[in-house]
Amino acid sequence: MRLTRADWVRLLLLWLGGINLRLTMLAVPPLIPLIHRDLHLDEKAVGVLVSLPVLLLATASVAGSLLIAKIGLRGALAVGFGLIAVFGALRGFGPSTPMIFTATFLMGVGVALSQPAFPSLVREWFPRRIAVATAVYSNGILIGETLPTVLTTPVGVLPLAHGDWRWALATWSLLVLVSGAGIAIAAQAGRRDAKSVRPRWWPNWREGQAVRIGLVMGMASAVYFGTNAFIPDFLDQTGRHELITPTLAVFNGSQLLTAPAVAIWSRLLTGRAGFIGSSAVMVVAQLGIVLTPGVGVIFWAFVLGFAAALAFIVVLTLPPRLAAAGDVHRMSAAIFTVQYTVAFAVPLVAGALWDATGVAVLAFVPGVAAAAVMAWLTLPLRIPSADRPGDSGARP
Repeated sequence: MRLTRADWVRLLLLWLGGINLRLTMLAVPPLIPLIHRDLHLDEKAVGVLVSLPVLLLATASVAGSLLIAKIGLRGALAVGFGLIAVFGALRGFGPSTPMIFTATFLMGVGVALSQPAFPSLVREWFPRRIAVATAVYSNGILIGETLPTVLTTPVGVLPLAHGDWRWALATWSLLVLVSGAGIAIAAQAGRRDAKSVRPRWWPNWREGQAVRIGLVMGMASAVYFGTNAFIPDFLDQTGRHELITPTLAVFNGSQLLTAPAVAIWSRLLTGRAGFIGSSAVMVVAQLGIVLTPGVGVIFWAFVLGFAAALAFIVVLTLPPRLAAAGDVHRMSAAIFTVQYTVAFAVPLVAGALWDATGVAVLAFVPGVAAAAVMAWLTLPLRIPSADRPGDSGARP
């Protein structure tokens, strides 16, 4: 079945929406040395600053499911993207420590309210092309994670903001404001007639498969967010400040190669062996980052970024495949709650280890452990191979 013009427009909107979900979150790591200097944050506070939106993705994803059930996809996306744009821009107002954490909290709420809508959009717009549509919006997420690390410093947004990190953060919110409005308008308004069944919103926590999927994604996300949080100060303290931007850019940019690789070697990379292999690679790459001197850290950042993204892309296709019609947002909320709880907790522990011991290398130990646990959790995971709902033959 060929894609129509409307399909291409919807794919573009999914892609832009994926960018919006990460763009303002990942604008912080390249600016951490400047924020650290101006606000006098310790390493634990830095870990919280980067991970706070991740915690909100855990605690507010169920609220996103409720919002979808109450006011539909269009309303949920309008509220979510509005919060991202406004409070993403206000993080540097002041600047002051209470303001940056408060605005980051509310921005994270916006991301959490928006994210459960996207698997539902995929199911609604592309019921027979779930893998393709998921790949498009997950690619947008990866682009949203990459753009700020490449275009914030030393060229791009920060120079345009005259070196002021506050205005650099605000600039990234403009794209969210414009594209978010278009996505919300295109989404279903969520009207129901009197005879329609009232949508459910509370996740079924007894679905063991959903919890396990969330844990697998959480371990990979913990490695990803933890690396973004601690690479800047780790390189700064080891006398390699000039490598911060290229390392972050390569770490995030290498994720963009994951989707083409999955398309070429789909059976190898999307099966259980692919998950276990990516876990092993994440362990080795993190050890390489802390043990390799000089510019060798860039190579290991490339390897780690690719491996961390592999599980993320494949697992995102599961909610629209496994959940019943009308329940995609509920299963997605359950997965995201578990995933981002883990992704918040691990970097927080890592920052506390660094602060308590003063040894930078120990900040990467929890990430190594998370990658190993991910391999163990993958063993009983069921991964459907079909590209449409109901074809997997299994229910979580």
